[in-house]
Amino acid sequence: MSFCSFLGGEVFKDHFQPGIYTCAKCGHELFSSHAKYEHSSPWPAFTETIHEDSVAKRKERPGALKVSCGKCGNGLGHEFLNDGPKRGQSRF
Repeated sequence: MSFCSFLGGEVFKDHFQPGIYTCAKCGHELFSSHAKYEHSSPWPAFTETIHEDSVAKRKERPGALKVSCGKCGNGLGHEFLNDGPKRGQSRF
């Protein structure tokens, strides 16, 4: 499953079948469906990456990190600190 296609709408927001979400550009594994949860944003929401090196992060503003594919650098969006479904969890 390719993660976050901004051209033509997000097809995986309400998709909850088991699987692995990968980078749309290079196929690198990013997130597992086990870490996915329902959220009001227009994109899929995850609590954690599938591997430690799945994504690269850089601080963009307080409470938010810019996230890109850990392999090819493709932009993926943000990690919002302390905005996950449980206290202390992040939301990707």
